Amino acid sequence: MTTGFWSILTLGFYRFWMKTRLRRYFWGSIRPGGHPMEYVGDPWEKLLGFFIAVVILTFYIGVVNLLLMFASFTLFDGNVAGYFLSFLGVIPLWFYARYRARRYVLGRTRWRGVRFGLEPGAWGYAWRACLHWLVTICSLGILWPRMTFYLEKYRTDRTFFGSSRLTQGGTWTMLYRAAVPLIVALVLCGLWTLWVIVLQPLGPALDLFARGVVAGATGIELDTSGVEGRQTMALWRMWLLIPLMLSVYYGVVHYIFGARRAMANHKTAPGVTFASQLRTGRVAWIYAGGTVLAYLVLTLGIVLIGLVLLPVFGFDLLTDMVGADRDLTFDVPRWFSIAASVILYFAVFLLWSVVYNTFVTFPLMRHMATTTVLQEHAGLQRVSQAARDEFAEAEGFAEALDLGAAI
Repeated sequence: MTTGFWSILTLGFYRFWMKTRLRRYFWGSIRPGGHPMEYVGDPWEKLLGFFIAVVILTFYIGVVNLLLMFASFTLFDGNVAGYFLSFLGVIPLWFYARYRARRYVLGRTRWRGVRFGLEPGAWGYAWRACLHWLVTICSLGILWPRMTFYLEKYRTDRTFFGSSRLTQGGTWTMLYRAAVPLIVALVLCGLWTLWVIVLQPLGPALDLFARGVVAGATGIELDTSGVEGRQTMALWRMWLLIPLMLSVYYGVVHYIFGARRAMANHKTAPGVTFASQLRTGRVAWIYAGGTVLAYLVLTLGIVLIGLVLLPVFGFDLLTDMVGADRDLTFDVPRWFSIAASVILYFAVFLLWSVVYNTFVTFPLMRHMATTTVLQEHAGLQRVSQAARDEFAEAEGFAEALDLGAAI
């Protein structure tokens, strides 16, 4: 609450100090073997890196977008192709920024005085990530575990603790076990869709739509007589969407963190092995409860802001919509409504950040820390210090692309 309040008063510039203070708190609360971890990042590094990244990205995005728009209007007589290519051009920068942010965080993390680190390789990670995503999309998601494994392996094999390098073992096929709940949920969603749209449509409109799709795909015209007069059929099936969506949500969480658990169990360093007992059900509950609470605060805050802004736009719209008596309205100074709405706007997002950090970030980090152990740790006695990674740009690109707001 305190650091968020100062970030609002400084129009966001204190966020670099806020992030540093939060990380020091979280890092210091994680104590492997009774020794607290340390975060030694400098907020001035983050601020300088942000300015450098903004300058570079402004030049890159401005020039590239100008050229793309010119080519789009020249070749395609419109701007759709230009916007699409511009979006594709930002994707490699997104992966590039994520890798550099990870490198900075590891380079400013210590345990028992020994530094972590990550080798340079942001562009290598970016083109690999783009290629893996292309393969995953072309396979309709079937090869998603392959992408997850090889991108994590690229990062892990370049991570070191002092003089000790980490290695990601295992194979990508082992991640399919974590994807079983998601696969089952997607199959059930597909069967439900087939049921309510094709086999027994919910109503005449869907029935006609399904028959039109079949006719367009096969060339066979189906009899549509009597369809228009048919009553809506079995609307209770729409309630099945709730458990289906919950099953998809659980499947996604189970895959993401089940894959992390599996890969953590195959991470090694010389004389060091890891073991994770992370419970995906607990993680799903943390995300569900914390996220719902955070967005409930956000939604109620937005509604309150709308009510405060009513005097700014006048009560005419409200009275016309609900039929209220104009004599019941009261005059509120315009300046007061604007000032109150601005204060509420910042307060709402401050409370959202506080609730999310308290009920999602903190319990999630605590659960992951308490369920991870070093089964073998004799190799730690042979670890020596590594040179400091002089990384001047810090997390600037991640901040500029809005990837560095989280802990």
